[in-house]
Amino acid sequence: MTAAQPALPANSVTSGETPPAALFAASLDAHTRRLPPEFYTVMNPERVGTAPRLIHASAPAAALLDMTPTAFRHPAFASVFAGHHRIGNFEPLATVYSGHQFGTYVPRLGDGRALLIAEVRNRARELWGIQLKGAGHTPYSRSGDGRAVMRSSLREYLCSEHMAALGIPTTRALSVVATGETVYRETPEPGAIVTRLAPSFVRFGHFEYFHHAGRPDLVRVLADHVIAEHFSGLARSEERFALWFREIVQRTAHLLAAWQAFGFAHGVMNTDNMSILGLTIDYGPFGFLDGFDPHFICNHSDHTGRYAFDQQPGIALWNLQALAVALSTLIETDTLKEALSGFAAAFIERFTALMHRKLGFADFTPQTADMAEELLQIMMHSASDYTLTFRLLSRAGTPEGREAWLALFSLGQRPEAAAWLERYGLAPLLPASDRRVSMDAINPKYVLRNWIAETVIRAVEDRHDLTVLERVMRVLQTPFDEHPGDAEFAAPPPEPLRHLSVSCSS
Repeated sequence: MTAAQPALPANSVTSGETPPAALFAASLDAHTRRLPPEFYTVMNPERVGTAPRLIHASAPAAALLDMTPTAFRHPAFASVFAGHHRIGNFEPLATVYSGHQFGTYVPRLGDGRALLIAEVRNRARELWGIQLKGAGHTPYSRSGDGRAVMRSSLREYLCSEHMAALGIPTTRALSVVATGETVYRETPEPGAIVTRLAPSFVRFGHFEYFHHAGRPDLVRVLADHVIAEHFSGLARSEERFALWFREIVQRTAHLLAAWQAFGFAHGVMNTDNMSILGLTIDYGPFGFLDGFDPHFICNHSDHTGRYAFDQQPGIALWNLQALAVALSTLIETDTLKEALSGFAAAFIERFTALMHRKLGFADFTPQTADMAEELLQIMMHSASDYTLTFRLLSRAGTPEGREAWLALFSLGQRPEAAAWLERYGLAPLLPASDRRVSMDAINPKYVLRNWIAETVIRAVEDRHDLTVLERVMRVLQTPFDEHPGDAEFAAPPPEPLRHLSVSCSS
C-alpha cells in the first residue's frame, strides 16, 4: 500500500534553499511525516511558471504563522508560495485518500493538485499546515495536470478569509500567486496557486481509503495521530475513539448550522471534502444565497440537486455514516449509531441559537421559534434577499427602516411581511438600545456573492486591476461593518450577473 515515489519532473524544485527569516518566523514541524509512508508521497513541486507574481496576501492569515505583512513585499515571497523554494528542510508531500463522490465510492483519490510544503508551530504552539493548491502534478492527479486557474484560486482565497471573518470554521488562505502559465480547462485561462492553511487537512476520505483497502491497522494509526494532536484531552482515555467520533459528529453539526444560518452552499459535499476537524474545506462551486431559495443548487454540475442548500444537513449526516463505516473496526456499531443519532439535536440546537441571535430575540420560546419559521416561509415565497432581510430587520423600527425592509419582499408578500413585522414588535426582543448592535454583530452586511467574485475575477484577469480585489477583500474581512464607500458590494446581483453558473472546475 506504500504510495509510489514518482520520478521528479525535469523542472521540479530540488534546492533545499531556506527563504529569508523575514518570511518565516514560526518553527518547522514534521507532524504528517510521523505517519507511516503508506499515507503520503514525498515529492517536490513542479516549478510551475518562470516568473511568479503575488496577486494578494492576507494579513490575518499571515499572523497565524507569526508572519507580518512586511513579508509580502519581500522579493522571495511569490517564489516561495509558488513552490520554487523549499521551506527549510521540510520535504513536501501529497497524501492519499478516497471518498464518496456524489454518493459513489471512488477507491483512490488523494491530493491531485495540492502539496503540503510545510508544517509549522507558531508562538502559541498551534500547528498549521501550509499547502499549495495548483503547484503541479502529483501521483494522485489521475488524468489532471495538477494546475489551478486564476478564477478558482481567487474564489477560494476570498471565501476562505471571508468565512473566517463570519466566524464559520474554515481552512484559511494566505495568498494567491499568478504563475504566468496558461492552463487549459474549457478555454485557456491564466494559472495561479493559492496557499491554504489548516491545523489539519485530514478528511473523512483518508479513513475510508485505508478501511476499504483492508488496513484497519492504519485506520487506528491515523485516528491516534489525529487525536493526539487535535483532541489531546481524549488521548489517554480507553474510550477515546468513541468520544472522538461523538466530537466529530457535533463539530460537523455545528458547522452545518452555521452554513445554513449564513446562507452558504458548499456545492460538492463529497466525503473527501469533509474535514475531520469540522472545517469548511475545498472551495469549488460554492455560493451564498441571494434571493432565499431553500432548493438553491450552486453547482452547475449537480444535475440531481444532491447538494442543494436544503439538503446539506442531511448530506452531512450521510457522510458521517460513511465515516462511521470506516471507523467500525475501532468503535462498536451501537456506539457509532448512538453518536450519529445526536447529529439532529446538535444541529437544531445550534441553528436555533444562531437564528434567534439573527432575529434579536431575548428568549427562546415556542412563539419565537414559530416566528423564525414564518419569516423563512415569507422570504421563500417572496425570494427576498437572504442577507439583507436579516441585516435590515434591526432598522425596521423607524418608518424609513420599515419601508426599506418591506421593499425586500415581492408585492404579493408585503402584506404578510408587514403583519409579521407587527407581531415581531410584540415578541420578547432584546432592549432596543442593544438590539441593533447585537443583530449587526451576527448579520453581515456583505457576503461573497457570486457576482462579486466574478467582478473581482474579471478585473484581475481582463484588466490586471487589483484595486477591486483590494476593496472587496477589505469588506469581506470585516463583513459586519458598514463600509459606506463600498456599499455597492452589499447589493443583490445586477442584471448582467444575475444568473452566473458555477461548476466543479470553478
